[in-house]
Amino acid sequence: MIEHISTTPFGRRSLSLAMMAGQMAADSCAPGASANKWQVFRAVCEAKSMLGASDRALAVLNALLSFHPDTDLVEGEGLVVFPSNAQLALRAHGMAPATLRRHLSVLVECGLVVRRDSPNGKRYARKGHDGVIERAFGFDLMPLLARAQEFERMAEAVRAERRALLLVKERITILRRDIAKMIAFGLEEGIAADWQRLHLHYREIVVGIPRTASSIELEPIAAELATLAEEVRKMLESHVKNEKTGANESHFERHIQNSNSQHLDIEPGLEKGHGTTAAPKLEVKCQPPTGYPLGMVLRACPDITDYARNGISGWGELVETANLVRGALGVSPDAWNQACEAMGAVDAAIMVAAMLQKGEAISSPGGYLRSLTAKARAGEFSIGPVLMALLRGRGGAQSKAG
Repeated sequence: MIEHISTTPFGRRSLSLAMMAGQMAADSCAPGASANKWQVFRAVCEAKSMLGASDRALAVLNALLSFHPDTDLVEGEGLVVFPSNAQLALRAHGMAPATLRRHLSVLVECGLVVRRDSPNGKRYARKGHDGVIERAFGFDLMPLLARAQEFERMAEAVRAERRALLLVKERITILRRDIAKMIAFGLEEGIAADWQRLHLHYREIVVGIPRTASSIELEPIAAELATLAEEVRKMLESHVKNEKTGANESHFERHIQNSNSQHLDIEPGLEKGHGTTAAPKLEVKCQPPTGYPLGMVLRACPDITDYARNGISGWGELVETANLVRGALGVSPDAWNQACEAMGAVDAAIMVAAMLQKGEAISSPGGYLRSLTAKARAGEFSIGPVLMALLRGRGGAQSKAG
């Protein structure tokens, strides 16, 4: 049986409160306690954010556990492992010596292992006459056994937070899709409502969504989106009810007119060329921009896909969706037509998608698009820098989130 002794660290390392806490945890282990070392290790891996342990430190802990011969950690049996740094580095996938020492210190500071340093700082075991280890110097795994239940509770809390985060993210995704498509539908059908205000409110909420956040931080955002979705839905429902009422009244009036048609003057049909005429259809250039595939555009400006009825799989669908979005941004039909004439429908659509992606960074989307149209007429406009800037911005944000 190994005699566990409390020791201070060898050499220049000083004693710390974390070391003392680890030793106290080891000493408080319940008599006869046992736990599967790999189950404890999995719980520690799940709770690493709460413990402050890094992935590399856990790789070192995995290597330390591999030097314990049994599957179970049992109180009263040998739980001190004493590999050399060279052996430990090999099982830690060839980790550099300096890196290995740094992550061993992290394990000690996190209270996952306890140093049992020998008088000369070497790791070894001393055996008795019967060949049984009497005393060992190295790293004591007793804290893992003593805190096994604590680690499991922490892991369960992390799993619960992960589930809650997944659910709230799903809600936000569905609400974003619903709001965007309802606004796009209202614009397309010409339903009377302040769609620009609703869209701006929606964009304000979306811009405020952090890339990395807890479920507690996202819940208020989900609630705000749900309130906005309910407001937009009620507007559409009100329009549908009015349409049904108007249709019923029209049917009733037609029935009366048909019954008394001999007493009424029927309005003559409009002659060709008279009455209200639709705006002339604009012939636009719809060639894809050279060197910029649709997938790259959608990676730079993903938010526009929220407004597409059936997704965006071609340039025509991008142009159609951008024509809807420009109304929500406050871009007039004239500004849109001028942009399509000057730079081509595809590039104009890409610019609308870029303005949508930038959100509040562009205070006047209509004026911004007109200035770009003037540059395009002067031959000074290029879509490339806009896309590259958006891609760099998304790449930087994603790397920070990772």
